[in-house]
Amino acid sequence: MKQNLNIEDTFIPAYQLAQFRELVSDLFQCCQERTQYQSEKFELPDAEIRCLLLFGGERYLTAKGIAYRLNVVKSRVTKIVDGLVHKDLVQRVRDPEDSRITLISLTHDGQEKMKSIRKFIDSVHVETLRQMTTDQRKTVLPSLDLLRSSMKAVKEMMV
Repeated sequence: MKQNLNIEDTFIPAYQLAQFRELVSDLFQCCQERTQYQSEKFELPDAEIRCLLLFGGERYLTAKGIAYRLNVVKSRVTKIVDGLVHKDLVQRVRDPEDSRITLISLTHDGQEKMKSIRKFIDSVHVETLRQMTTDQRKTVLPSLDLLRSSMKAVKEMMV
């Protein structure tokens, strides 16, 4: 006997729910495996890689800003930044306008590492897109945008 989910007049067939659940799970697993490979390749924990990538368009960040963008508590940012400082990938400097604020910036090695990571991620994305025809990409990308919007809307309902 097939089950269906009926929420507020929106009928979702059970097979669609099962297919969606499996697809999201598979995508998540694929992303986790890439993240693990990436961490091993660059010899950095995922949190440190994500922190480095925040500097893509920024010269300086604060611990508070990093915490917000990584969605972690400030004490976790301290550990992440300490690890990056120890590896000479970031440095702490006092804000010249407010000595109470510590700014975090990439070192030269940090900039190079960030560029290498970005290049690797871009190459993975290019290869993924190459697996599709132009017409398939024209369908998939707007569909992913719709999925992202839907997931963000549901996330907002949970808060």
